Amino acid sequence: MLKKLCPKYQAQSILELDFEELEKAGIKGIIFDLDNTLVEWKKDTLSSEVIELITGFKDKGFKLCILSNALERRVENVAQALNIPYVSRAVKPRKTPFRKALEIMGTNPEETAVVGDQLFTDILGGNRMELYTIWTPPLSDTEFVSTKAVRQIERLVIKRFRKKGFLK
Repeated sequence: MLKKLCPKYQAQSILELDFEELEKAGIKGIIFDLDNTLVEWKKDTLSSEVIELITGFKDKGFKLCILSNALERRVENVAQALNIPYVSRAVKPRKTPFRKALEIMGTNPEETAVVGDQLFTDILGGNRMELYTIWTPPLSDTEFVSTKAVRQIERLVIKRFRKKGFLK
């Protein structure tokens, strides 16, 4: 189980993502989590840096999709602002929403990355689908009550991964 929670790559922010490195890894599509990855929880205001990053990925020919457990209205607002498709109310880490995102982008698992801040949803779901998983710390400490509870367990897992040298 712990192996399925371990990301293939760790970035301190999505702004650290490198077009060339992802291309070298054979990545053609990227699935982004919404809350605390692209924007802070319950917010739908994108930073100019995130807009620039997403625009850069699109300009380089990457296929993009937002995959979120959040309600459609919020996800749709951000997706429309970025002009990319989305899947809302995803119930990650189930495989079905990841499959839907792959179908929307027209990519296969081996050429798709997923970027998110939660090991038990984004990374677990991505690893179950054999995607290239990228973990980033959450943008904010503000989050849903149940997420805060899961974060307690996540902290223990992260501590163990760091001790074993799997994470920085």
